[in-house]
Amino acid sequence: MENIIEVKGLAKIFGNEAALKDISFQVKKGETFGFLGPSGSGKTTTIKILTAQLRETDGEAYVFGVPAEEVKQNKYRRRMGILTDNSGLYSRLSIWDNLKLYCDLYDLPYSRIEEVIDMVNLKGEEKKKVSALSKGMLQRVILARTFLHKPELLFLDEPTSALDPVNSRHIYRGLEKLKSEGTTIFLTTHDMNEAELLCDRVAFLNNGTIQLLEEPKVLKRRYGNDMLKVELTDGREVMIEKGPKGAQQLFDYMSMNKVAGIETNEPTLGDIFIEVTGRKLS
Repeated sequence: MENIIEVKGLAKIFGNEAALKDISFQVKKGETFGFLGPSGSGKTTTIKILTAQLRETDGEAYVFGVPAEEVKQNKYRRRMGILTDNSGLYSRLSIWDNLKLYCDLYDLPYSRIEEVIDMVNLKGEEKKKVSALSKGMLQRVILARTFLHKPELLFLDEPTSALDPVNSRHIYRGLEKLKSEGTTIFLTTHDMNEAELLCDRVAFLNNGTIQLLEEPKVLKRRYGNDMLKVELTDGREVMIEKGPKGAQQLFDYMSMNKVAGIETNEPTLGDIFIEVTGRKLS
């Protein structure tokens, strides 16, 4: 499968501080790649290098098969969508008029505005001025603008950080739709639940280094254990080993109609991150 992003031995130093230290990874075409870590771990620095907003100190970074610094050219910019902490919206204009300007810029039909408005759950709010929007609504307008031209490659830096759970779920559905249409998504987040829902593979970034890179389901199997948690009708919880002995024990409880619920005892991505790095995601 074709790699859209290739990073080899990437490092970035600010003054005497190393923000990134010899990181390497690839992002495949059509996948959602999660770049996970706490604030200050180097996530945003990586995006800025990959989108030609910063130059690396050492190593190599390629996007669309060309050195990352070349993607500032218009022919590559039009193939990307970038969400960072810089909005670039016109505060005196309405949501609709802001998106209309971007439609003109990308030569898109105005019907596309309705599609992205729906993707970010802003239907009925189109006439509101940007200056009057809450932080969460502003975030959704920026997302709508980022989705507008159906980019081949989408960089999302903490896309739902200002959103409530209902709107976050709406955004997740929009991202899944873009992915189904062929968009590659590079997602930075410290929300491990979000990463588990969206990502095909995740990289754990800590203190500027990648400490683990794998599919979430593989990590959960690797760091889990062979136990089931069984809740009994009398309120007790019993841990049962997977295998013939545990199967018989579970059968006995079920035969006596004593089982109220069964859960696998697998860790979350957050649990695994803490085990691997020794750090919480705050």
